[in-house]
Amino acid sequence: MVVILNAVKDLFPSEEERFFASFRMTECWRLIAACIIDLMPIVVERRELNWKEKLYLPAFLGGFAITLRHLLATVFGRGKVTMQYPEEKWPMPPGYRGAPTLVRDEEGREKCVGCQLCEFVCPPRAITIKPGELPAGEGHGNVEKFAKEFEIDMLRCIYCGLCEEVCPEQAIFLKQEYALTGYTRGELVNNKQKLLELGGVMVDGIHKWKNK
Repeated sequence: MVVILNAVKDLFPSEEERFFASFRMTECWRLIAACIIDLMPIVVERRELNWKEKLYLPAFLGGFAITLRHLLATVFGRGKVTMQYPEEKWPMPPGYRGAPTLVRDEEGREKCVGCQLCEFVCPPRAITIKPGELPAGEGHGNVEKFAKEFEIDMLRCIYCGLCEEVCPEQAIFLKQEYALTGYTRGELVNNKQKLLELGGVMVDGIHKWKNK
């Protein structure tokens, strides 16, 4: 014991150092004791069930009563919460970013001019555009190019909306359509025709190429 006390005095010459050292040792032992107590098994005594609880019938009947109440409420139209999807769909809030689509103007003309800005800005590289040149006299206004091929891989699309923001012609919009399904990966690559069918006609009141 004397040897241990002398070793402690050699390690901690001052009284203050020895006090803090003993305090730290005490805290360490407390933590060790707490860990040991946490690892010890705890026995929880189970109370005795009465004769009603041992039959289990009241619990079964209570569950059946809840099921029957919901069934009657659904059959007679009270409290009906099931929506007949896909015939019925929840309305999406304004500003919801769904599937990107191409739109036409009020005269049925394609608004996309094949500038490829949306393709360059797309983070997951989901857009592929092959631009083409319009023959002289076939374009409207000063339009010289069009999107010969336009594809969006919906398996890559992250619905960020950057394509809509960067488009100078307001030709691509994220509509409220969200239910896109297919049996193969190829069916989820929307080509130009499908994008125009999904987008339809966008009435925005801006006739950029009118009288030009």
